[in-house]
Amino acid sequence: MQRNRKIRLGVAIAVVLLLIAVNSAGWLVLDRPEKSDAILVLAGETEHRPALGLDLLLRGYGRLVILDVPADTRMYQWTQAELAQKWVQSLPEATSIKICPIQGLSTKDEAEEAAKCLADTGSRKVLLVTSDFHTRRALSIFRTRIPQFEYSVAAAHDPKEFGVRWWQQREWAKTNFYEWLRLIWWELVDRWR
Repeated sequence: MQRNRKIRLGVAIAVVLLLIAVNSAGWLVLDRPEKSDAILVLAGETEHRPALGLDLLLRGYGRLVILDVPADTRMYQWTQAELAQKWVQSLPEATSIKICPIQGLSTKDEAEEAAKCLADTGSRKVLLVTSDFHTRRALSIFRTRIPQFEYSVAAAHDPKEFGVRWWQQREWAKTNFYEWLRLIWWELVDRWR
């Protein structure tokens, strides 16, 4: 009798852990954009995030797009900020897009640097745009580090990098694993520093 209970308990625990693992990537993704004063596109991926930020601007989610761009990263002879500025100048919406040069390498540092760019705009509500797997952690970091703004978040999807069925592709599994490590580190350590 006791042995059967242990087996059933073991099976129940295994099923619960499997369900948690299967749904873990979906829990990372938040996609709840709200109308805002500014749309802040976080640094990092340079194809899907800026495209989504521009699309949200055109759909009326904000009056201004701020692109966080690493200030010193070079690509051949240009800095990434110079390349971003050239891209912005080629757009009809150029007057509604601002480059925010950043130095920090972490989302926590980026939040503190982006606060300066946001303060210059007079914005109160900010729509964050970042990679889908990064949305939950980015939203938590911005709400904690610069609480003077109200935030919502939009998820930029890149099927080469991440999918909620993380077990189907090796890259997705790595992204899921590393983002969970970063989220746990943020929640247990960095949030309290």
